[in-house]
Amino acid sequence: MNSSPQPNIADYIRIRVAAMVPNKSTTFDLYVLINNKFIKYLHAGDTLDQSKIAKLASHKADVFYIEIKNKAEFKKYIHEQVTDSNISSAEKALLLKESSYALVEELFENPDVGKALNDAKEVIGNFIDFIDKEDDAVANLISLSSHDFYTYNHSLDVSIYSLGLGKIMGFEGKELEELGRGSLFHDIGKRMVNPAIICKDGPLNDEEWAEMQQHPLWGLKILNDIPNITEAIKACAFEHHENFLGNGYPQGLDGEDIHPMARIIAITDCYDALTTQRSYNEPMSPQVALEFMKDKLGKKFDPDMLKAMHSVLFQLKAS
Repeated sequence: MNSSPQPNIADYIRIRVAAMVPNKSTTFDLYVLINNKFIKYLHAGDTLDQSKIAKLASHKADVFYIEIKNKAEFKKYIHEQVTDSNISSAEKALLLKESSYALVEELFENPDVGKALNDAKEVIGNFIDFIDKEDDAVANLISLSSHDFYTYNHSLDVSIYSLGLGKIMGFEGKELEELGRGSLFHDIGKRMVNPAIICKDGPLNDEEWAEMQQHPLWGLKILNDIPNITEAIKACAFEHHENFLGNGYPQGLDGEDIHPMARIIAITDCYDALTTQRSYNEPMSPQVALEFMKDKLGKKFDPDMLKAMHSVLFQLKAS
């Protein structure tokens, strides 16, 4: 590995190791960050074999860096893999998801929420194209759980699962894109929550919980200040903690009074929480999580939507 001149960290974007296909040559250099220095790990044109990936995993290294000027090359690389007929739908689903984390992180770092929402169309469009072209894309996307919880991970995971469930429920075109963007930014109100509460290891106390429950209201306030944001996208942020029993928040809406997109996010948000690692609970497997939601929490959710998500995952398991 060779040292290289050290540009500003803003000249790099972080990508996941899992977004790289073994034995597939790249058109961009890969870097690792060691002692606050970027070290070139792989030259453009070289390949990353499975042994190198395993070695990185053994050192708990799960990210590379690429120069931001090569972002278009990275997107092209991913597109070629996702459209490769020799790669299975399950592999494509994982690759598309893993490669999108870097793009979503960049969106969330943007202080201009309106621009981030507009730029999110590309990420959401990639997933919609994949769902449209692959027969079992929805099942494969829903079956993926990252098992780690960070703001970017959670938001992207909820968006992916929401697109999958929305497609099953008949959402198409502009409506599906709205659902994708709305679910990606469903927790935008958490920007106004004390970071110490967001990052707390362990359950929240009553005062912290009261502040956390304000995030749907703050999300609506943020979106209300952005021109041309649809009511559906606003509902994703404002109503995703309402439930069919009427004891959700902040409005206590019940049943059909909850926007359909918010009903979808209520399910996918809960599912992601159950299947990701937190300091105070172990993640459930996708199958166990959906069984738990069906048996213990079922009355909180739209029954048709919960049944649809449950059935598609278990069809995958049976296949």
